[in-house]
Amino acid sequence: MRVFIIGFMCSGKSAVGRELAKLTGRRFTDIDRAIEHRIGPLLPWIQKHGEAAFRAMETEVLGGLLQEDEVLVACGGGTPMGADNMDRMLTAGKVVYLDVAKPVLVERAKRVGGDRPLLFGLKDAALETRIHELLVVREPVYRRAHWHVPASGTPQETALVIAELAGWRVHER
Repeated sequence: MRVFIIGFMCSGKSAVGRELAKLTGRRFTDIDRAIEHRIGPLLPWIQKHGEAAFRAMETEVLGGLLQEDEVLVACGGGTPMGADNMDRMLTAGKVVYLDVAKPVLVERAKRVGGDRPLLFGLKDAALETRIHELLVVREPVYRRAHWHVPASGTPQETALVIAELAGWRVHER
């Protein structure tokens, strides 16, 4: 089964994916890390080449993962927005939306989101405004996911919910 974890920046996609892989023995791929492996740190690369070039590479990496039979993928926050990525993921497997309330996303972004290319350098009201602007556009696409999982708790709690939805046996708790 192919499972694609989507959600906004700082929603916990990578942490939940790693935890889910650990609990179930599934192979895990983080799209952003796969891209970093190819090009190096994302922020300077995106600043030099632009977001459109990054999205094209993201779509290419996703295309390769769609060819695999068993894959657990943490997508970038914008992955579902590019090209026909969301349609391809919905057709190829199960898409899980990590649903996190905006105030929680803002707090997480203040704590750990400073290196995110689309939030870089933003603070306080400017950060909240940017998150709101992006959510208005992205949330309708995210909501097309097969499964919506609240993700304000720990990565393990969220991973256990996804494992149950997927019918995957958990090896350790």
